[in-house]
Amino acid sequence: MFVRWLGNRSSRGGRSGPLSAVAVPPGAGVLSCRVLDPVNEPVRHAELSVTDTMGRKVVCGGTDPFGSFVTTVPAGEYRLAVSAEGFTPYRANVTIGEGAHASMGDVTLQVAQLPTLPESGDWDIDPMHSTIGFTARHIGLARIHGRFNTFAGAIRLAERMEDSAMHVVIDAASIDTAVKMRDDHLRSGDFLDVERFPTMEFYGDRFVHKGGNRWAITGALSLHGVTRTVTLDTEYLGVGQGIQGETRAACRATTELHRDDFTITWQTMLARGIAAVGASITIELDIQIVPKSVAEAAAA
Repeated sequence: MFVRWLGNRSSRGGRSGPLSAVAVPPGAGVLSCRVLDPVNEPVRHAELSVTDTMGRKVVCGGTDPFGSFVTTVPAGEYRLAVSAEGFTPYRANVTIGEGAHASMGDVTLQVAQLPTLPESGDWDIDPMHSTIGFTARHIGLARIHGRFNTFAGAIRLAERMEDSAMHVVIDAASIDTAVKMRDDHLRSGDFLDVERFPTMEFYGDRFVHKGGNRWAITGALSLHGVTRTVTLDTEYLGVGQGIQGETRAACRATTELHRDDFTITWQTMLARGIAAVGASITIELDIQIVPKSVAEAAAA
């Protein structure tokens, strides 16, 4: 239905066509566009953001299955930003009059140049510039954030990225939520039981390209004496140089773990059956890697 609105313009004095059925509040106007790829196919789930002249976000949303986006905002001057995975972002200024329809028409996104993949070979995770963090729900309301301070990892990048493999070892006792009493409890037999299971290990040997700069890395996670298959939803950020001229590559990754899958079943229930600690944990990784030769030279 939204597609039929494109190209229609109206004024406060006399609006006709499909937009005439839309109730626009006094002092507001309508903004619309359709987002297409270079072969004129609609881009589903593109993200759009409308900001005012001060840079404040007024509206954000996504396109429908036909690539269309329609919103109502107060009359004024705005900046429209359109982004989608695998495409170069689009930005434009737009003026929206009171009671009027400002149509951007068809917005064509250009395919983005993919980041250069790192060279094949052995790479090490740089723990000084990497973070392994987590988020857990607390008492059904707030979220508790934490991290593991000690870990090490190596990645063997193959000529064909899909044939690569990685191995990460995390010191379970290095868990840190900035509250000593809570950290001691997390290290105890109720949770990680670090005396019996001092490390957590992930070995990933399936790299699947999901399009653009997105990859899925699947492997085995050993935690609390249990091994389960886990997939990291990974965003590759590209290759760059450090302050000493060394080559670096970076990525971000997330996954969700369920405590019951790893037999971490301690639980205290609050009033109305609310769990003190949520059943799932979100893991967030910000990783930088350097060639193994660089890591060995730094450690020497």
